[in-house]
Amino acid sequence: MFNINNIVRENIKVLTPYSSARDEFKGNEGVFLDANENPFNNPYNRYPDPLQREVKEKLASIKGVRPEQIFFGNGSDEAIDLLMRAFCEPHRDNIISIHPSYGMYQVAADINAVEFVKVPLNEDFTLNAGAIRSAVNANTKLIMLCSPNNPTANSFSLNEMLTLADGFDGLLVVDEAYIDFSALPSLVSELDNHPNLVILQTFSKAWGLAGLRMGIAYASEEIISILNKIKYPYNVNIMTQKLVLDALEDVDEKEEWVKEILGQRQFLIEAFQNMPLIQKIYPTDANFILVKVPDAKAAYDHLIEQKIIIRDRSKVAMCEGCLRITVGTETENKALIKALKKFDK
Repeated sequence: MFNINNIVRENIKVLTPYSSARDEFKGNEGVFLDANENPFNNPYNRYPDPLQREVKEKLASIKGVRPEQIFFGNGSDEAIDLLMRAFCEPHRDNIISIHPSYGMYQVAADINAVEFVKVPLNEDFTLNAGAIRSAVNANTKLIMLCSPNNPTANSFSLNEMLTLADGFDGLLVVDEAYIDFSALPSLVSELDNHPNLVILQTFSKAWGLAGLRMGIAYASEEIISILNKIKYPYNVNIMTQKLVLDALEDVDEKEEWVKEILGQRQFLIEAFQNMPLIQKIYPTDANFILVKVPDAKAAYDHLIEQKIIIRDRSKVAMCEGCLRITVGTETENKALIKALKKFDK
């Protein structure tokens, strides 16, 4: 039986967190004389709700979870960092992840002096769950997966991912930043069945709010309480909370954007299929496409000259000769195709 107390760092267990009067007081109305704020220039003179209660209530009703199962961070990177700081002892514990995948996982591990073990994907970019299980040892505290994966763009089998949580004494962290573009469902519905499961999502992709820096972690109340214990007191600013709450009032608009992006994704795939330059188009469940070309750097440099910015992933293991291309608007995508056809001549 998984027990969260067995993996929390000892110094975190005994930590007395910073506490403000706003942590205890719930409400927007009152005479606030607790935080030495300037009484003028309302509402920006006030510190934001440190627990983002109103936003959590709204998101919980949309996602079918409890507000206590939600953590908001300054981007998903904050949640990634806090998970390592809470559960991984520096110079002793390790994290197992896949390769290739999102590079920030290793950066965060290196910052926190935690060993980062990379298990290669299979040749077709599917998950090698057996190799991951074989890499687990007594000091493994986190298994980190990204599904749909970045930069490979494919989703992993839900059952295969969940089997990694079963019998594992640490946390299975699944980054679902691109889940809105996948035909597969989110694992958020599995939280109550797997107490060591953490799901990361974001407002940066489907919601079109990358500039606000709002990341999400879904987990058990026990895990969320630990993240709240060690986060900075006011980690999500008042404008971000307001604008995200506004966005949550119009889920239909987000769904329309996703529908348009998926349509444009198919438009790009069909265009790429008719280009001799494109040697391979990898299956995608994300808002980007990974393609293989004869000379990735030359193609990348050509597009830069046309003021079209993509990502050259040719130096990433298993992605030799590959470019990662984000799906843009119809106008942007047509400009990309025109530029690639010009390079192909």
